[in-house]
Amino acid sequence: MAPWHLWLVGVLGALWNGFGCYIYTMAMTRDPEIMASAPPEMVAAFEEAPAWSNGAWALGVWGGLAGSLLLLARSRFALHSFAISLLGLIGTTTYEMNWDVPVDEVQRLAIWAAALVLLGYSWIMRKRGLLR
Repeated sequence: MAPWHLWLVGVLGALWNGFGCYIYTMAMTRDPEIMASAPPEMVAAFEEAPAWSNGAWALGVWGGLAGSLLLLARSRFALHSFAISLLGLIGTTTYEMNWDVPVDEVQRLAIWAAALVLLGYSWIMRKRGLLR
């Protein structure tokens, strides 16, 4: 039987990463309402972003969502998905470091913390034999 915290971490991870997937989708489809609410510098950065950075962002958010769902399914592949998500975050952060757009450092730290906690948690759960 899965411990209660596995369900808590899995559901919170799915909500967190699901929101990231929503933001990614709205940015990639250039949703008019989202684009209108963003600063012009950020819209320009989205327009000028190279494909590799959009791909890294996709790996980050969709890998995180997949990892959370796989964690809820108690699959050992949750660890792999969170590792892919972290690679995507590395790529996204690399691109953002070259932006002329100010980035909220607290938000960036929260994203990194969540990614590392989810990866570490899935590693511990796998090591304990709770993921099959």
